[in-house]
Amino acid sequence: MNEGVSLKLSSLTMVLLMVFLLLLCLHECGCNPVYNLKGSVLTTRRESAFLPEIPPSVAPQPFLPFLAPSPLAPFTNSTVPKLSGHCMINFTAAQSLMSMTSIDCYAYFAPLLANVVCCPQLEATLLILIGQTSKETDVLALNGTHAESCLSDIEQILLGQGAAADLKQICSIHPSNLTEASCPVKDVNEFESSVDTSKLLVACEKIDPVKECCDQTCQNAILEAATTIAMKVSEPLNMDGSNGLHEHSFRINDCKSIVLRWLASKLDPSRAKEVLRGLSNCNVNKVCPLAFPNTKHVAKSCGNGISNRTACCNAMESYVLHLQKQTLITNLQALDCAALLGMKLQKSNITTDVYKLCHLTLKDFSLQAAGYQESGCLLPSLPSDATFDKSTGISFICDLNDNIPAPWPSSSQLPASSCNKTIRIPALPAAASAQIGLYNKDLKFYQLFASSVILMMLV
Repeated sequence: MNEGVSLKLSSLTMVLLMVFLLLLCLHECGCNPVYNLKGSVLTTRRESAFLPEIPPSVAPQPFLPFLAPSPLAPFTNSTVPKLSGHCMINFTAAQSLMSMTSIDCYAYFAPLLANVVCCPQLEATLLILIGQTSKETDVLALNGTHAESCLSDIEQILLGQGAAADLKQICSIHPSNLTEASCPVKDVNEFESSVDTSKLLVACEKIDPVKECCDQTCQNAILEAATTIAMKVSEPLNMDGSNGLHEHSFRINDCKSIVLRWLASKLDPSRAKEVLRGLSNCNVNKVCPLAFPNTKHVAKSCGNGISNRTACCNAMESYVLHLQKQTLITNLQALDCAALLGMKLQKSNITTDVYKLCHLTLKDFSLQAAGYQESGCLLPSLPSDATFDKSTGISFICDLNDNIPAPWPSSSQLPASSCNKTIRIPALPAAASAQIGLYNKDLKFYQLFASSVILMMLV
């Protein structure tokens, strides 16, 4: 018994000694991550007290990498998946696409990157896999049995490469997403005889991910093609009632998947991925993915005129804290979220611009590092992927420097479209991510940020 206690104490002593030596080393070399983090937070807070109005022409600071903890065993020692043997998809031909998807949907970060990175990439992968397979099968959809087997195989392959085990739940993917669903056309020949394919290909073979979201050249071509094949039902729809209109709308939406798969069959997989991710991002940036709690506590301190600024800002800080534990969002999503919350607060009789009063910025709406207020991460509005490096692990582009003030909406104003935002946020970083060497002194800070996010997920 005494020997067991002695052994435990000895082990604990060794661990404490190692931690002490490590901290001493970090202190001597001037790279203590906690010290750097504290200094960074204090500096930012002092600046935020006198936060200037940033004109639309000013670009935010460079985007910096967001690192996952290592080692990342699945990516260096992937397991061989057990496939069903009932799926006709040629996964070898799309090996690089599958690898990219597994990195984008890495187990730790899949729930945090789901809305912006992981799920759009997974959905694009499914469209491309079926589209490329149609070149051999002449069919742009799988039947129910094959869909279930193929989805299971895809899940096993991604899981073996380090992706999250519950991707179907995270991204709401079902076997029906691989079938034709309610669309009456799935045969390639029938599709090409019904649709102006040359017009569709010209509109969508290459898109500008910024202009497309506003001009909708490709999106309109897809809608036209989907509407055309949706009308090829054996029994005409009753368009008079609301049920008929809803059914027609769902059918057009299902037919859009058929159109996208056909496009994916005509494009190189890498080009198809760019197009599909660009199209999905148009929808991603239109919606605020945050859930807003009840604002009654904020209204109590900030409503009907503000008599106590400190109490109001404390209430706002407490409220925003709930938003900062949810997910990573893009800078354009942050604008929408700020507008939606602003209108919600206005309905609670808060007429003062509490964003300006309490110095709230756009990054305050995104996920924060646990326990630190000035480390919000905004993802870029353009499609982006995570990257894997054997030495640094998983990283993704993230803006930790931008302090654009959250805009307070005018009374009863709907969130502005991303095409006519009053505050312009560049879609691309101000500096290339390849310039990571410029920020080596802060590397520990971002590792600490990543670790704290994972701790938040486990709590």
